[in-house]
Amino acid sequence: MQSGQIMVGAHKGIYVIKLTGDVRLNLCTSFDNFINDMFAHNDFKDVIFDLHDAEGVDSTTLGLVAKIAIRALERGCRKPLALSTDKGIRHLLDAMGFDALIEISGEHRNYRTQPKPLQCKTPDECAARDKVLEAHRVLMSMNEYNAETFRDLVHSLECESEPAKPTARMH
Repeated sequence: MQSGQIMVGAHKGIYVIKLTGDVRLNLCTSFDNFINDMFAHNDFKDVIFDLHDAEGVDSTTLGLVAKIAIRALERGCRKPLALSTDKGIRHLLDAMGFDALIEISGEHRNYRTQPKPLQCKTPDECAARDKVLEAHRVLMSMNEYNAETFRDLVHSLECESEPAKPTARMH
C-alpha cells in the first residue's frame, strides 16, 4: 500500500478533503488542526471527502471525518459528500453507520480548487493518543455498534491518559 496523504483545498467555502493511499493516525494531529482552521472560517458552506484514491483509512481518520460531518450538520449545512467506488471503503463506511452523517456516492467530480498536500508533522506520543481517543469517542457516539467495537480501546487509552496515582505507603 502507498503511504497515506491528506490533500486539502477550498473554493468559496466549499472544502475538498482528498485522502490518498493508506491514511493512518500519524497524520491525525495535523488533520485535526486543519479541521479547526476550516471551521474557524466564516465562509464554510460544505465539505466533500474524495476517497477515490484511498487504499485504506484507519479508524482514527474515520473518527475525524465523522467529527467534520457532525460539526457541519451542527452548523446547519447539508450532509457532507463522500466519493468512493472502492467496495471495501464503502462497506466500512456503511458498517460504521456513516450514512447517518454523510452522503456516499461513486461519482467523480472536478473541483474549482486543486487540493494540495496537507503539511503533516509527526505528532508526539501524548498528542497522538489524545487525538486517537477523541476520534474514537466520536465514532462511539454515532451508534451502538461503534460503541461496542471501540469501548475497550477507548477505556485502555483513557487509562493511559490518566496521571499516575501515588501509591499509599505502608507504615
